[in-house]
Amino acid sequence: VLMAFLDRFRRKQEVKVVKRNYAGVNTGRLFADFVASERSADSELRPALRMLRNRSRDLSINNEYIRRYFELLKVNVIGEKGAFFQSKATDSIGNLDKTGNQAVESAFRMWGKFGNCTVDGKLSWIDAQKLAVELMAKDGEAFIIKHRSADFTDSFAIEFLEADQVDDQLNKKLDNGNEIRMGIELNKFKRPVAYHILTYHPGDYDYAMSKKSPKHVRIPAKNVIHLFKQLRPGQSRGEPWLAPAISAIKQLGAFREAAVINARIGASKMGFFTSPGGDGFVADDFDNQTPIMQADPGTFHNLPAGVDFKGFEPQFPSNDFESFHKSILRGIASGLGVSYTSLSNDLEATSYSSIRQGALEERDFYKNITSFVIEHFIRPVFDSWLEAAMEVDSFGIPVRQYNRFSSAAEFRGRGFSWVDPQKEMTAAIAGLQNGILPLNAVAAQYGMDTEELLSQIARDRSLAEQFGIEYSLEPFGGVRKEEVVEEDDDGERGLNEALAESLKRCFIED
Repeated sequence: VLMAFLDRFRRKQEVKVVKRNYAGVNTGRLFADFVASERSADSELRPALRMLRNRSRDLSINNEYIRRYFELLKVNVIGEKGAFFQSKATDSIGNLDKTGNQAVESAFRMWGKFGNCTVDGKLSWIDAQKLAVELMAKDGEAFIIKHRSADFTDSFAIEFLEADQVDDQLNKKLDNGNEIRMGIELNKFKRPVAYHILTYHPGDYDYAMSKKSPKHVRIPAKNVIHLFKQLRPGQSRGEPWLAPAISAIKQLGAFREAAVINARIGASKMGFFTSPGGDGFVADDFDNQTPIMQADPGTFHNLPAGVDFKGFEPQFPSNDFESFHKSILRGIASGLGVSYTSLSNDLEATSYSSIRQGALEERDFYKNITSFVIEHFIRPVFDSWLEAAMEVDSFGIPVRQYNRFSSAAEFRGRGFSWVDPQKEMTAAIAGLQNGILPLNAVAAQYGMDTEELLSQIARDRSLAEQFGIEYSLEPFGGVRKEEVVEEDDDGERGLNEALAESLKRCFIED
């Protein structure tokens, strides 16, 4: 009894210690289905890559929202004219080498025409840029092989491969210390040194393949462009961009399908006849021994005694369908990186402020992809073309000048029209006038730079003179000398000077 009394006293003196913890590591009933993995990027991707890729392709064919998503990428990342190329090489005293730059630009433009830039002759350079973006998003990666041959324009062309041909089932250690992971041979630093390409598409079931051809061809990494966004260190293959949203997209599609079917059933009025004894009803027809009565619109039937009618009128889809559908689609749009308005084409509840904010954020998303494509695809292709074209003397500049023109090449993505041109232009003029914005920043909004803008203005003025048309618009608020006149006898400004002042205010005043 004494020990029990002392134990009670001792427990009162104890102080409970509360340990700090992250809520994200909680366990228990509510977190039982939260299963995480500590595997590497390649270990996570290897068993899932093929299924993710195939499902992404299926959605691109059968889901209208995903088809639009890929079109949005091509339109906003590449645009109708593709990335704009400009050569800005300088001579020994620092002046632009206009002759050399024009020669390179003209030759690259000619190589990019339809039928020249790809080995199969089916694409133009703009088509190739759009295909690269769609493959990168749909499959998670794009493989482009660079070919050198006298059969091609400027002895250079590219070839697109589907990701299936880089054998993701080929994984092994090599005697030289390299390792093949999902068809990509890596050195000890995980740097790609070669790609092991299947000589046929593994899904090409309908056409006979030569049994004598080798299963794999080893292509050095210097001849391959592997275009994908690396999300984790050590990642060897690309993850389809639809991966975070595939489940929601599929479930939303099934939900819509069920709603449509239910709506069709609800639109077709029907019901059941009941009687206490289960007989006494004579129908028009039988379906699997079940009597069926068909009714025409505006007709009424006299039921036998003891027979009752119970209608079947499903009410779904209800008023909640639209709000639920929008909620799920907003989450899908967020997972894909675009706005709900763009993905759904739904402008019902948008205002100027909301659509402007959404457009600006979305354009930053597209610009980031454009920069990635330029750095990882467009520029490597250009450098390889430039070297090949100089070696065969396509435009009169020797290959020893390669570094000078390669380093001076500039690529610029498409420009975007402003949401409210008048307000944005007024703000741009105020920024220029107060020295806050450089002219190049404003020109970049339209996909141009200062040199291109000034050159175009000069060409417009020259063309107007050739046709005998007076070029009355002067940029930057300038006033033509011939429009300045002396004041008249009454001290009032002449009409020409008033017009000039009015034109000046259009350019330089808010």
